[in-house]
Amino acid sequence: MIVGIIGCGTMGAGIAQVAASNDNKVIVVDTNEVALQKAQDAMNLAIEKLVNKGKIQEEKGNDIIKNITWTSSIDTLAKSSLIIEAIVEKIEIKQSLFQSLESIVSDSCILASNTSSLSITSIASSCKFPERVIGIHFFNPATLMQLVEIVPALQTSAPITAEAKRIIDSWGKTTVFAKDTPGFIVNRIARPFYSEAIRIHEEGTPIEIIDQALKTIGGFKMGPFELMDLIGHDVNYAVTESVWTSFYYDQKYTPSFTQKRLVEAKWLGRKSGRGFYNYSENGTPVNTSPERSTMQAIFDRVIVMLINEAANALFLNVATKDDIELAMTKGVNYPKGLLQWANEIGLKNVVKKLDELYQLYQEDRYRCTPALRNREAF
Repeated sequence: MIVGIIGCGTMGAGIAQVAASNDNKVIVVDTNEVALQKAQDAMNLAIEKLVNKGKIQEEKGNDIIKNITWTSSIDTLAKSSLIIEAIVEKIEIKQSLFQSLESIVSDSCILASNTSSLSITSIASSCKFPERVIGIHFFNPATLMQLVEIVPALQTSAPITAEAKRIIDSWGKTTVFAKDTPGFIVNRIARPFYSEAIRIHEEGTPIEIIDQALKTIGGFKMGPFELMDLIGHDVNYAVTESVWTSFYYDQKYTPSFTQKRLVEAKWLGRKSGRGFYNYSENGTPVNTSPERSTMQAIFDRVIVMLINEAANALFLNVATKDDIELAMTKGVNYPKGLLQWANEIGLKNVVKKLDELYQLYQEDRYRCTPALRNREAF
């Protein structure tokens, strides 16, 4: 099978490597030839490292490299069976791209978007054959992260949905189905992990203590500030803003001025040398020894917000219970599913904490979903 990838950034190159590793012929298209060369060089180096570490055989590494063609010509995608775009998160640009693709590819070619939060239905609406358009959302780094969200548009046909799942499953990924709503599963449910942590910090708690609380009490591999710095604040803030505007400015998803200022300062995290943390040689780590009760209070506040989002997604049929749990454990490496966590904490305790927060702040972000009030367990 020939797989076309449009966009040679981190996500596009990662998806290309996954496809090529599974014996597909891959064509990576990007109009920026300098970026193409950099991506190709980076890919070759990454494959070389895998071979040197014994993760793959040299023959396999050579096959992966041979399977990928790098080009600036979109016309080379004419014989593709599947095309996945991973370009800038602008709906108008994606719509224009899909319109162009329809004049090049066969009628049977699946057109997929790797968007993390934009409407697949809106992208599909620009096409003559919208039934073949679908969301196939990988997580970064695509070569390592197991989860892929399959997001049918309203117009997507059942055979296209089934074929997209079959292909991605055959690449060794774990697929979940998500309704075409802003943020799909992961980028919707995970928002409070960042936003509530930032709010707690804005109220005066050092970021180091918040990160330590989520790792020590919750068992998260990374704290929210460490993770935001890793993702990049330009990316993380843009997703938050997209979800917020797409939900008609629902207060639950309101972006933070604190993070916006980091973006404006170009303090984007690890990739720029500074974000919430300073990664330069002069950066001074802060030693913290918070009381366990302090860390517990921080964790309790963040976890009930996450549980509330997961329960509401289930209530609104964004995804099934099993797919929600899979998405959060495989997509963002949460130590356990949020609905399982809710059962362990006790739904009455979750509701009580949310109601306390609402009474204190009188903000809609703390409103409790009916899914938590109307049941004993998930």
